[in-house]
Amino acid sequence: MSISATEVKDLREMTGAGMMDCKRALEEAAGDLQKAMTVLRKKGIAKAEKKKSTRTANEGMICHYLHPDGKIGVMIELNCETDFVARNEEFLQLGREICMQAAAMNPIALSREEVSEERIEREKEIYREQIKDKPDHVAEKILEGKLEKFYSENCLVDQEWVKDNSVTISELIDKTIGKIGEKITLSRFVRMEVGETADQAEE
Repeated sequence: MSISATEVKDLREMTGAGMMDCKRALEEAAGDLQKAMTVLRKKGIAKAEKKKSTRTANEGMICHYLHPDGKIGVMIELNCETDFVARNEEFLQLGREICMQAAAMNPIALSREEVSEERIEREKEIYREQIKDKPDHVAEKILEGKLEKFYSENCLVDQEWVKDNSVTISELIDKTIGKIGEKITLSRFVRMEVGETADQAEE
């Protein structure tokens, strides 16, 4: 099918991929923009993973967001390879987006690896009670699915981006890596809300 230059341009702006890559992805997806993004994301993430595994990110920026009412604030440490990129608008915009994500979605951990074993076991107990009447082989699959949903709702990098639920925060970072060409890592975040204790934040 014929792919227009406008379609290629739109996909390129959304993904940061090269024009020919965008054209091929659109052709492969029969002109469907969302499917083409998925095609590019798979390829882009592979490239980003290579960058992440072979380079070190010792520069970066502390990015922050304060809700207009002054009751919710977020700070994150976003790292990259060079001070030049740390001041790049794309990099800073990524930091702002992640801060606003954490403010809006209140994650309990940066990644699933940082969720405590106690919390995971507590969730499993709840899920096992919910599916106690299911056969073991079915229950195990349901348990895995419920845990994945828990991670996707509560771990910052696994959350769906509030501005585009077809993209996770991890994928948003990878997309920016593809645009900038440097390794980018999210090291930590802190979210504070007026009247909330540290224990309540982890619940």
